[in-house]
Amino acid sequence: MMKRIKLSIAFLWCIIAVYGQEIRGDVLYKIISPSGLLLDNKESLENDVQVVLSADNGSEGQLWRIVAFDENCFLIYSPFCNKSLDIYNSIPGKNFLKLWDFNRKNSNQHWQMAATEGGFYIRHSTTQRCVTVCEGENEDSPVSVVSNNPTIWKLEVTNVEVPPENLRGESEWENERIFAVNKEKGHVTYIPFSSIESLKGDKSFDFPWETPSSDLYQSLNGMWKFYWVKEPSERPLEFYKVDYDVSHWNELPVPSNWEMYGYGTPIYTNVNYPFRNLPSVIRPQKGFTNEVEVNPVGSYRRNFVVPVDWKDKEIFLHFDGAYSGIYIWVNGEKVGYSQGANNDAEFNITPYIRTGENVLAVEVYRWTDGSYLEDQDMFRLSGIHRDVYLYATPRLHVRDYHLSCRFLNEELTSSEFQMKAMIRNYDRRKSGKQILEIQLLDKFGNVTTCMSQELKPLKPGEEVVIDLNSSVTNPLLWSAEKPDLYTAIIALRNKDGRVTEAMSTKFGFRKVEVRNKRVYINNKQVFFKGVNRHDIHPQYGKAVPLETMLLDIVLMKRHNINTVRTSHYPNSSKMYAMYDYYGLYVMDEADMENHGNQGLSENKDWEPAFVDRLERLIQRDRNHPSVIFWSLGNEGGSGENFYAMYQKAKELDTTRPVHYEGNNTYADIDSHMYPDVEKMKAHDRNKSDRPYFLCEYAHAMGNAPGNLIEYWDYIENHSERMIGGCIWDWVDQGINKYGYPSDHYFYGGDFGDKPNDADFSCNGLVTPDRGITPKLLETKKVYQYIHFISDNPETGEIRISNGYDFTNLNEFDITWEVLREGQVVEVGEIASMDLLPDETIQIRIPFKTQIDARYEYFLNIYAERSKATLWSEKGERVASEQFVLNVCPNEQLPLFSNTSELAVSSERDLSIKGQNFQVTFDMKQGFLISWLYQDRELIDKGQGLTFNWYRSVSNDKFTDQNYYEPDHKLLSFSFDVDKKRNCVLVHSRHEILLHTTKKEISVPYQIDYTIYADGKIGVQATFIKPKDGEIIRRLGLQMVLPEDMEYVQWYGRGPHENYIDRKTSAYIGIYQNTVTGMEEHYVRSQSMGNREDVRWVTITNEKKVGIKVISLDKMSFSALHFTDQTLWMATHDFRLPLVRKPEVYLNIDCMQQGLGNATCGPMPLEQYMIPEDEKISYSFKIEPVK
Repeated sequence: MMKRIKLSIAFLWCIIAVYGQEIRGDVLYKIISPSGLLLDNKESLENDVQVVLSADNGSEGQLWRIVAFDENCFLIYSPFCNKSLDIYNSIPGKNFLKLWDFNRKNSNQHWQMAATEGGFYIRHSTTQRCVTVCEGENEDSPVSVVSNNPTIWKLEVTNVEVPPENLRGESEWENERIFAVNKEKGHVTYIPFSSIESLKGDKSFDFPWETPSSDLYQSLNGMWKFYWVKEPSERPLEFYKVDYDVSHWNELPVPSNWEMYGYGTPIYTNVNYPFRNLPSVIRPQKGFTNEVEVNPVGSYRRNFVVPVDWKDKEIFLHFDGAYSGIYIWVNGEKVGYSQGANNDAEFNITPYIRTGENVLAVEVYRWTDGSYLEDQDMFRLSGIHRDVYLYATPRLHVRDYHLSCRFLNEELTSSEFQMKAMIRNYDRRKSGKQILEIQLLDKFGNVTTCMSQELKPLKPGEEVVIDLNSSVTNPLLWSAEKPDLYTAIIALRNKDGRVTEAMSTKFGFRKVEVRNKRVYINNKQVFFKGVNRHDIHPQYGKAVPLETMLLDIVLMKRHNINTVRTSHYPNSSKMYAMYDYYGLYVMDEADMENHGNQGLSENKDWEPAFVDRLERLIQRDRNHPSVIFWSLGNEGGSGENFYAMYQKAKELDTTRPVHYEGNNTYADIDSHMYPDVEKMKAHDRNKSDRPYFLCEYAHAMGNAPGNLIEYWDYIENHSERMIGGCIWDWVDQGINKYGYPSDHYFYGGDFGDKPNDADFSCNGLVTPDRGITPKLLETKKVYQYIHFISDNPETGEIRISNGYDFTNLNEFDITWEVLREGQVVEVGEIASMDLLPDETIQIRIPFKTQIDARYEYFLNIYAERSKATLWSEKGERVASEQFVLNVCPNEQLPLFSNTSELAVSSERDLSIKGQNFQVTFDMKQGFLISWLYQDRELIDKGQGLTFNWYRSVSNDKFTDQNYYEPDHKLLSFSFDVDKKRNCVLVHSRHEILLHTTKKEISVPYQIDYTIYADGKIGVQATFIKPKDGEIIRRLGLQMVLPEDMEYVQWYGRGPHENYIDRKTSAYIGIYQNTVTGMEEHYVRSQSMGNREDVRWVTITNEKKVGIKVISLDKMSFSALHFTDQTLWMATHDFRLPLVRKPEVYLNIDCMQQGLGNATCGPMPLEQYMIPEDEKISYSFKIEPVK
């Protein structure tokens, strides 16, 4: 009965809405409050922006379209900015009405229009919360979504026409239905050779990413004549003509991005299109870079000579990639057109070729309708960014071939090797007798199998599909750990037995399947320990050099990364050859992201363009064993066009699972972005048989990420169906500015680019120049495959678990060392162990060191490669662990000092003088201002210990990141002299007031000093972080030391930078550095250099004179030539030398908030947050170092 009542109410809502006033989808409305103010989006193009009230001003931001989703609810959106009223983030307590990308299937945007007297209630269909004015109806008042007191809104029909959902221009580049003209079908990557001998003798035979030296190949990379204009109307219309004079043009290298050479503006934007959002045309948007540079066009020209022996052959012109649309002319004749910036484009130019010199002209448009599908979070750069080359084939040509295998038993010891070859006759006459032949060579060069078939004569233009298969016994299996490859040689022989065409490809026998809620490779359940990777190079943009591609892969392998998501487009084909060779699992993603207009996924006119991008991806990459998943794209909405892509994927390849985070129903696995740990756990425990993957997590922007270990402890040890995840992302997208030094890295907005998302591009585990960072070292530790576990390490009993899937631990040397007070006192080795994957063994570390309770002991264990591999040297450390062997008492302040007496004076300042030292306090301020030791001042310019509250890293963006100079208020100051006059107790109670832009924040704190007669100073500090003090991300003290104190040594976690939620990889030990050497290189400068769990730290000069700070309970520190506010205000790493101070800022912290992942993800975990309204104390002593 209850169900029937609910249905009746829903039906009644619909009747009321229609009865009160018909809602029309073909008009634009003004939505008017009771006082006559209008609902206004301020023409914002951003997501998560508040909707406000405004007086009627005739702007497009006050015009709304209301379209039905079903009989019960509507969507209310602006067709001018494509943003919809959305309840996302409009939670109780934060209940403002927001804008988000228009998406019909997004239930956050489903509203019921309930007619009432005088207008409508606008009520969210799921939560039943209403759009309401809560804070008074004034100009710019925010509009809320609440459960009570709904506002009655009036709808006024306007005479403004609804802009069309899809426009088309007159040219191919403004028509979503035309993305290829005269372009060849996609196929696998190959270069033909004229003989098997020349093929096998070429370096590309063993290393397929190398440039081939085939006599049937000609690279067109190099310097081209180039002319740039800011909009199509200015382009040289007849430049393609053979007699057009380009001698005065500049030259530009191919491949390259023209912005990197000073032509036009690099634009970094995440979601917003860099042009007006009006598919399928490109129009200027007011305030954007493209208001002036509407749609830059680059005109390219070069000549080439076709070899004489290419006569009677088919000649193909191949582009690996160009942003975003290209027209091709050869010898003045138009050949074709292509879109799809990261898909191959190939043209048969045989009819256009002439003997001798030929003229090639290419016209590249920065923006096309295809740019609506290339809205990835990246620098938008233009031009021919990948290789261009020619290759020749015989008239009868193996146009494509698909290699696969089918295992004949569960043990994978018998397999059927399969080949499907597509052979085409390009001749004008019937083909003669030919034989198709394929050899499969193992990694030693031995022939494993050989197959052949005589071909029937083919008619002109006819293409035939040939299927060949052969059994292979005991094949070597490919995996990321053991990337054993075979080489397939495909050849055609004529009736005389002469080879007319030969080509090769690497092949791996491996099995991929989804079962038991997980993904299995070669019958082993695999965890995918991954990263997302963008194509980017600081100097060359998206034209990534070969050596950088290789460096990326080797660095990943050496840091325990086994998976790459090609976010969010296909990589260069060279990289897949490297993935195969070095061993990385790949989630191969289509060049498909319509983030700024997710409604395109529902527009059937766009379906062919969606599908084409995936189809060409699969056609090119399906022979690569490294490719484990196909991914349909990224953040493109949930419309049916993605289902069409999914169907195409299954049509072309049934052996690989399909991924799409935007709509998991169009995929074979579940996928999420940036859940916190608890949400991840909850989704994992949903009743589902599908594997669960985090396609993006641990947003590594700036000094980040936090709590990586908590994610992976659950994934590996407790999850029900999780298979891993990919950190966002691999490399900082910081690029050079033309004419500036190559080590100066810039981000969004630095080029005057609009729109821009500032430093949101800098999310890498490595720096732009591929420098190793602490966050990469943390990833290596968390991702390690060998695990050392002990419940009682003091006995030496250790469990070693082999978390590899295909690697025996006999390939590693296990060594250990015992540390006493941070110093190595004993070392040893463990005999080589034969431990298979997923097995665990109990061993005993036979250390002989006797534990002295007065000291602190640790046991460190390391696993290192016993032999060199393709990607690492012998001795490369792959895993490690540190165990605490005992808990020793903390350092204590002395109960008494030496017998010397202290002289105390308080006439103006408080002066405490002892043998060889003098300490001075400013009694009006309550601060320590001088510490003289042996006539040397240890405090710079009176800047002794003061409260340090400020810390700002990228992940702190959830709150105010500005620095506010505090008002210091001394609440009380007193001192007590010990009866024996060998120590003085000094008490200072303070309060700081921060006058922020929104509120005033008060933080009380107290510092108690004990000055001893031997010159040592004991310090105890207590702080209280207020409840409204989210800006307080640090509780500690800072003192400034003289400029010559450059040398740092500490006993604590290191050697690299570490924080409370990113310290798994940093072990307790004694380390040393310089103050300058403690700096990190974050493209967007920010707080840095922290070390946790510090027992003591010394800061000295060259003569080893300085201070030592000894923790009595807990302490972290940093020592830099900057304050944190200076770092944040500098904005760029390359500006730090300009603001670097000679003095040393020593931060002695009680607690810093964790780093978390809040730039795009969750806040720090609760245990890493500073408690509020609670006394937090720590203590330490400072002593001079002689």
